[in-house]
Amino acid sequence: MAENKKKFSLMSAILSVICVVFVAEAAAPVAAIGNSQFFWWIFLLVAFLLPYGLMSSELGTTYIGDGGIYDWVTKAFGHRWGSRVSWYYWINYPLWLASLAVVCPGLLTTITGIEFPTIAAIVIELVFIWVIVWISFYPVADSVWILNGAAVIKMLLAILIGALGLYTFATKGAANEFTLSSMLPSFNLDSLSFISVIIFNLLGFEVICTFADDMENPKKQIPQAIIVGGLVIAAIYIFSAFGIGVAIPTDQISTGSGLMDSFKLLTGSTGGWFIISMAFLFLLTLFGNMISWSLGVNNTACYAAENGDMPKIFAKRGGKDEMPIGAAIMNGVVASIVVVIAPILPNQDLFWAFFSLNLVMFLMSYVPVFPAFYKLRQIDPDTPRPFRVGGSDGFLKVLVALPMIMIIISLIFTALPLQFDPASLSEQLPITIGAVVFTLFGEAIIHVKKIKKEGVIYHGEENRKNNTETRRV
Repeated sequence: MAENKKKFSLMSAILSVICVVFVAEAAAPVAAIGNSQFFWWIFLLVAFLLPYGLMSSELGTTYIGDGGIYDWVTKAFGHRWGSRVSWYYWINYPLWLASLAVVCPGLLTTITGIEFPTIAAIVIELVFIWVIVWISFYPVADSVWILNGAAVIKMLLAILIGALGLYTFATKGAANEFTLSSMLPSFNLDSLSFISVIIFNLLGFEVICTFADDMENPKKQIPQAIIVGGLVIAAIYIFSAFGIGVAIPTDQISTGSGLMDSFKLLTGSTGGWFIISMAFLFLLTLFGNMISWSLGVNNTACYAAENGDMPKIFAKRGGKDEMPIGAAIMNGVVASIVVVIAPILPNQDLFWAFFSLNLVMFLMSYVPVFPAFYKLRQIDPDTPRPFRVGGSDGFLKVLVALPMIMIIISLIFTALPLQFDPASLSEQLPITIGAVVFTLFGEAIIHVKKIKKEGVIYHGEENRKNNTETRRV
């Protein structure tokens, strides 16, 4: 019965936002920007996070349901764009899952002291992937302790790395020079290519909207969770980035192991109980990341498939709670293929290769979200908006344009080769080719399913209500 269903409290909603949006493993790629990261953090908090948070709060409380950004874009621009968004939004997840899977063997080596050969490492990666898939077969409320625990652990890691950095800075100095001029943006290609990671670190607030059925009062909790969670996330990101910057010279930061490298350098130890504990906690946050995101991504993909905008396999539900197991299984299949073929790839930084491709697809899914916000204001003004962004029409246009421009610029620097020396091309071209291939897959889905922009009645709201009633019964 619906009355007996476990519900999110406001604190659980805030912790879930932190678990979803704060990504501990992304702190190192951001620190690789150098001291200018602090300028970019402040700039993007104002130019990106503020407008994105406001629009997500309005859209998420106005159009509550399983579809998330797919619902918003489809309602504004039709099924063709809805299909694209749902595909980009989904495919980023198994790529991200693969990027975290390849980090696991190294963390286990730190914990156990055992070096794993290639075959054993692949087995570990596959176990990580399919444990995530299995957990995602169950409702978010059943996993709330994992989300809350992961959020607390992430904050603990960030505070520890920042505090150790502050202590080291005061007693021994820093690996990088901290001056006002060094904190100004350099606008070189290496730094700009990492700015997409900051934007990635600020995305994900809409995932909390897909948890609406599990909340006590979603129309109040969603904007509250976004606002409070956003402020906390910004603070802990900047603090942890400072700690990494104190520990490691910018040009020596590893995108995959930078966080653990920082703990080792700041403590002067490569082992011992503290380093082992940090590696174990970091490993737990990887599970938390994937579980929190799977619940939103799978619901969106399944919901899109139910509306005819994704392949039928994604519409498969199972269990007493009718969970989207088709999308979950496809996550495991794609991520497994990626990690199995990874050893034959020429790119030695597998984490960054997979993570960059995940970034490109993820950012592409958000490009139409912001104009969708504006168009829905024009074509659907009568729908009640419990949280409404104030301001004139001109202000709303600026609010829409700022984050969209930021994402497009980030896509250019992340997806396209802007340097043509052999080393840069060998690192960048796999990301460019992968982005093109996955984009073409999405277009093939549109072509095969004959999805049209106009002439297809949008049944999203009706389907959402029917599906919700079915799951409750």
